[in-house]
Amino acid sequence: MRKLVLLMVIVLAVSNRIQAQEYKMAVGARFTNAQATVNNAVSFRYFLNNRNAVEALVSFDPFTIGGLYEAFRPLGVEGLQWFYGGGGYVSFGKTDVLGAMGIIGLDYKFPKAPINISLDWKPELQLVEDVSFEAAAVGLAVRFAFN
Repeated sequence: MRKLVLLMVIVLAVSNRIQAQEYKMAVGARFTNAQATVNNAVSFRYFLNNRNAVEALVSFDPFTIGGLYEAFRPLGVEGLQWFYGGGGYVSFGKTDVLGAMGIIGLDYKFPKAPINISLDWKPELQLVEDVSFEAAAVGLAVRFAFN
């Protein structure tokens, strides 16, 4: 049992030393399965450093602008990392709304191609106009990555 625990500690320590960032910025589209306020959107992600990024989301039905702060952690496989974070959004439609959102997911940058994909869960809590919660917002993003 001690050997197993020691092995797990070593693997985690080594994997945390792997650089999380595989690209500097990426732009593309995020598609979702739910009627979230920030639904199908244009996505722009920019890394502030090796482990932290900001992501802007713009959707058009209704017109919504969202921003997320994301923390990335490596998984020990080249190009693959997991991430989590949070942020907010403002929507302009028949009624203006303001809300908060969280995010957790997997991010993969193809090693020999400038393509990045992410699969995430992004629950939303609408705070202004009506209070509501959308928990079913699972999304897939496909982006062109730049160094």
